[in-house]
Amino acid sequence: MNNEILPVNEPVLTYRPGSDERSILSAELNTQLSAVVEIPVVVGARRIVSGDTVAVTRPDQHAHVLAQVAQAGLPEVGRAIDAAVEAQCDWSRWSFEDRAAVFLKAADLLAGPWRQRLNAATMLGQGKTVQQAEIDSACELIDFLRFNVSFARQIQSMQPVSSKGVGNSLEYRPLEGFVYAVTPFNFTAIGGNLACAPALMGNTVVWKPAATAALSNYLFLQLLEEAGLPPGVINFVPGDAATVTQAVLASSEFAGLHFTGSTTVFDSLWRSASINLPLYRGYPRLVGETGGKDFVLAHRSADVDTLSIALIRGAFEYQGQKCSAASRAYIPSSLWPAVKERLVAAVAEIRAGRVTDFENFISAVIDRKAFSRINGYLDVAKSDAVTQIVAGGSSDDESGYFIEPTVIEASDPLAVTMREEIFGPVLSVYVYPDAKWDEVLRLVDETSPYALTGAVFAQERSALASARDALRFSAGNFYINDKPTGAVVGQQPFGGARRSGTNDKAGSPLNLLRWVSPRTIKETRIADRSYAYPHMVAL
Repeated sequence: MNNEILPVNEPVLTYRPGSDERSILSAELNTQLSAVVEIPVVVGARRIVSGDTVAVTRPDQHAHVLAQVAQAGLPEVGRAIDAAVEAQCDWSRWSFEDRAAVFLKAADLLAGPWRQRLNAATMLGQGKTVQQAEIDSACELIDFLRFNVSFARQIQSMQPVSSKGVGNSLEYRPLEGFVYAVTPFNFTAIGGNLACAPALMGNTVVWKPAATAALSNYLFLQLLEEAGLPPGVINFVPGDAATVTQAVLASSEFAGLHFTGSTTVFDSLWRSASINLPLYRGYPRLVGETGGKDFVLAHRSADVDTLSIALIRGAFEYQGQKCSAASRAYIPSSLWPAVKERLVAAVAEIRAGRVTDFENFISAVIDRKAFSRINGYLDVAKSDAVTQIVAGGSSDDESGYFIEPTVIEASDPLAVTMREEIFGPVLSVYVYPDAKWDEVLRLVDETSPYALTGAVFAQERSALASARDALRFSAGNFYINDKPTGAVVGQQPFGGARRSGTNDKAGSPLNLLRWVSPRTIKETRIADRSYAYPHMVAL
């Protein structure tokens, strides 16, 4: 790698009362609340508005419609594939620096005039508080755009050795065909990165956004167009997941999948691609980040205040709707009374409500499906003899999909809520005897099929060392004395293994390497003039 100077991470604005950013954002929220946006299918230079639409509503006020989203059918998906294949002929021949200039301009636009447009759309459409939107749709997305350019330059600099009379080089070609980007509701930044990372490397993309994130995702596409992204490089195809995927995976031009979502869906996509493998021009690159049952493990030497704050923020920020959210905790019996007291007090004082009220710590979960699923787990906790709700546990969907932050104490470490991904503001705690540290290390490692994030809290260095070793394969992102959420681009490359995905580390060069197909080029400048070798000379 070369000595490329990495960008500086985008500073997080505070939105304190009286600040300029707070005033601008408040005005933008009012503007977006007063309109219903018509979101089309975007294929090449065409915008298609079909008769079939799906409404985007506010999670915290589900009667309020923010947008109507056109739904791509099989014909529209087919046209998107054709547009992507056609656009790649020109796009892949752009110099890397010309492609990079588009995304660097996009980063500057997002850091400037587009910042509060994306933040407001993320708050209203995806139910994020101002803090959660700022670190996502502003800072992280800006960082992806800037750092990926720097990472790609590092990759370009990785060149082979040349010997006397020979010049060797590596050409980092894009994949042949298009990349299918399937993006989630919970991070605007993930949606943008899953589409943009392959495009930066010369690929073209068919982007299927989550319906509930369509508003912020469409605004980001418009930002990219303003930055100079040519038509057809990223084609925007909201629609029924099965319909869109069926058409995509049936195309001989399918070259790669960039996915964030559930393990079940990723499994299905992988199986379908395997069945269709003989159709494809090459073996497709399948990159996915999926589920998690992320842990916090405390040693008896852990600092109670640090641990408690990490549990509150790690489990409840953005209503627990992060694949990295703290979902299961293992607390030694000597610390549990003090930790429990702090958790109960925090749940009692946490403010929940509409995202337009900046004093709220959390808001509503994304939709009715999520609301019902999380409530199902709360019902299980209330009826199961091995679990007890010690804080929270209530819900209300009269005007928005609100779930109270909930702490469950489980006497059985294999209780349902300790094992299964809930994706809501629910933390399950198993209290273990202080002397059972080695046993609990094995328990943490073996309880979940996932291996996304995890955290260990201890002041004793020997405890940290033993946890780091025993849990080596339990988390792709491992945190020491910090919550298991909040990975920063360029600082903590993100991704997990086991059933949490392919661990291709978004926010690092490792992910970008998946979107190139290198060609080795050897140029001989001084050629031999005889086929004979020295050992063949007669004595």
